Amino acid sequence: MSTSTPEPAVPGTDSAPVPASRRGRAGGDTAARILDAALGSFAERGYEATSLDALAAGLEVRKQTILYWYPSKDALLDAVIDRVAADLTDALEAALARAGQGWQRVEAVVRAVFRLAARRPELLGLVREIGRLGPPAATRLTGAMEPLVDRASQFLQAEMDAGRMRLHSPRLLLVAIYSTVIGMVTEEDVLRAVGEEPSVRSLVRRRAELLDLLRSALLVGA
Repeated sequence: MSTSTPEPAVPGTDSAPVPASRRGRAGGDTAARILDAALGSFAERGYEATSLDALAAGLEVRKQTILYWYPSKDALLDAVIDRVAADLTDALEAALARAGQGWQRVEAVVRAVFRLAARRPELLGLVREIGRLGPPAATRLTGAMEPLVDRASQFLQAEMDAGRMRLHSPRLLLVAIYSTVIGMVTEEDVLRAVGEEPSVRSLVRRRAELLDLLRSALLVGA
């Protein structure tokens, strides 16, 4: 006799992901597995190229199981974005908590992003995909990251006001840094086109080159 746990039926009236308060331990594991699979597929294959049928087959569950936890593909994307935003924020906050002042904080953030590129490339791959998709997905990610962006802008403005960094628009500067970092750590096809094979060694070299560039561009007297 089989002792496997039956899969949940699909509620006919749900229009949002099942809240945490309704998830048991086993259910939470299932929801987390779905998120992990969706994150990997959205980041590697792209959102449009990922089907719920393919995700279900890879997870060895029914499509209805995915739809129980995330009632549509869009709802699943929203949950993945929220997960990625939280993981990115946690990683950057942890890096800043260990950093010193001034330039050391910029360096800590850049190093943290490159560590994520090496250890969890799917996170930055998803960020790249969200940028390609545009609104409303990009708006959701931007909104989730806004508190951290505000703090970064205030920090840069304070450093500029103190005369330690060159005068720039803090927001435009953050956009430029963001675009450069994401491009350097995720655009493998571009790197291959210019003759560089992506590897841990090349990632370390690109990180050093970017830090040198930012130091020259930002620091007064550098």
